[in-house]
Amino acid sequence: MITTIRTKTKNSVILMMVMLVFSLTSCENYLDVEPEDKLAGEQVYRDIYDADAAVVGVYGKFMKLAEKHVILNEMRADLMTTTRNSSPYLKEISEHNVSADNPYASPKEFYEVIQNCNDVLKNFDIMLAKKKFSQSQYDQRYADIGVLRSWIYLQLGIQYGSVPYITEPIENINDVKNLAKTPRISFNELLTKLVAFTEGLTYKNQYDSESSLNIAVDGYNTAKFFINKECLLGDLQLWKGNYLQAAQHYKNVMETSSTSGNDSERFDMYRVKLAEVTNNNDLAVGYIRTREQDINALIDEDTRGWRSIFARDRDVLWNTEWIWSLPFENNFAPKNPFINIFSSKHGSYLAKPSQRAMDLWNTQKQQNGFPYDARGQKFTYKMVNGDPVIMKYLYSSEAIVSDIQPTKGQWFLYRAAKLHLRYAEAANRDNQQKVAYAILNIGIKGTYNIPNQVDVTDIQKTNLGFPYDFDARQGEYPYFRGNWYRGAGVRGRAYVTPAGNIGDDMLTTENNIINEDALELAYEGNRWEDLVRIALRRNDPAYLADRVYEKLSKEGNSRAEEVRSKLMNVNNWYLPFAW
Repeated sequence: MITTIRTKTKNSVILMMVMLVFSLTSCENYLDVEPEDKLAGEQVYRDIYDADAAVVGVYGKFMKLAEKHVILNEMRADLMTTTRNSSPYLKEISEHNVSADNPYASPKEFYEVIQNCNDVLKNFDIMLAKKKFSQSQYDQRYADIGVLRSWIYLQLGIQYGSVPYITEPIENINDVKNLAKTPRISFNELLTKLVAFTEGLTYKNQYDSESSLNIAVDGYNTAKFFINKECLLGDLQLWKGNYLQAAQHYKNVMETSSTSGNDSERFDMYRVKLAEVTNNNDLAVGYIRTREQDINALIDEDTRGWRSIFARDRDVLWNTEWIWSLPFENNFAPKNPFINIFSSKHGSYLAKPSQRAMDLWNTQKQQNGFPYDARGQKFTYKMVNGDPVIMKYLYSSEAIVSDIQPTKGQWFLYRAAKLHLRYAEAANRDNQQKVAYAILNIGIKGTYNIPNQVDVTDIQKTNLGFPYDFDARQGEYPYFRGNWYRGAGVRGRAYVTPAGNIGDDMLTTENNIINEDALELAYEGNRWEDLVRIALRRNDPAYLADRVYEKLSKEGNSRAEEVRSKLMNVNNWYLPFAW
């Protein structure tokens, strides 16, 4: 494999990199080496092409965390529950009664990827010292793997609380569970270390345009394979309670193409926009023009409308929404785990939306008066033979009519709507409630507008400094097109009425934002961490416990009250650290 990677042509490296992302079995041999730098350095860390192979190999290992990430962050919370087919282990996760041998609870797989990260980072240091690649090449690759390691550690803190923080390769991965060799630190201490390390990196952008890891393949840019450093920095600062710094990082991503992109990128990249009423070529909840009162006129397709966020090919519109997404392909390993989890047609149907989740969508109101949120029963889940089926991961597979088991799909990790909601959460906590309201609901233009005023020179903009500076002006006399004039707000794009009002206090606004996280981002691996973050911030265990209780209570689970009582103790939020 290494000989092939060393082919010194750009196209060969491109194709090999994509193959490695899709076909990860061979990468396991590459990374399953002893941590000693002598062996690794002499055999597989010879030049930039080996460094690229190491980066992609780490991501190959990382993709094996997809199932655990989604199950732990969704099944432990209030939006996902078990089915008649679920294993006892999944029921344990849902009921917060996890046994030490539960495979979903083992932290070992997380630390296996961390071990790979540590090995690669150490050998990158050796390569730089031996001048085997340039400072810029080192900075970009070191930062990528370092930030990916920080992401994994953040997940470990969320799920396990106190964990060992290991930044050097160790001889035996099983030493991680030995308290004498690898003492554990608190979640708060971990966050402090992660913020210090990640903020201290010299490179925080994506791979530059000249990098051999940043390549357009069939119109798709491979940059979306790799973690967005600014997003992770925003999340770390949000968890740490540094809200201004969090908003700054998020805003940097939101403004990705504001100055350097063409008009389409400038107005569209990582924006949350209204429906295109003429052709519905968009990512919004919308209806056929002039038929907004016809329930059958909802745009429900793989290539148009809100559903297409999860179903469409990696085209121009896909690129404006998705910030980080890793693909599963039919003909390559690893196998997509989500089809087996969610599908009743091609899988085992092991998880479904909770009644609490379905009720939450059905308490919303669309702008045409329909009494439900179409993101729920129309797109995020559908009724299949009487069962509610989570569809976000299944659109490409459910269309297959043959008996061949499909495995194509995506691991959804970060997209524009999540970015906007996290930014709104930070802005609100930084006493910018009006900005947060705008991003959540109807956009900057609608929030900062004065009805019937023709001259928009001094309206439709925030007149605030960074990171709260937005210009959404759309005027004709004189002509204005601010960078944010197409922004609609998350609920505006979803075609539901605003949540709350301008002038609401901090807690009311925060409640509305976290509710919107549920409506917009359900089953994308965010819910448990959202509940934990807010409950810790408010020092209010009931915030988390009540929502899990409501899930279990609505499905008639006799343990609902017992689980609520258990979760009123913060120490019981965390999984047993055992494998």
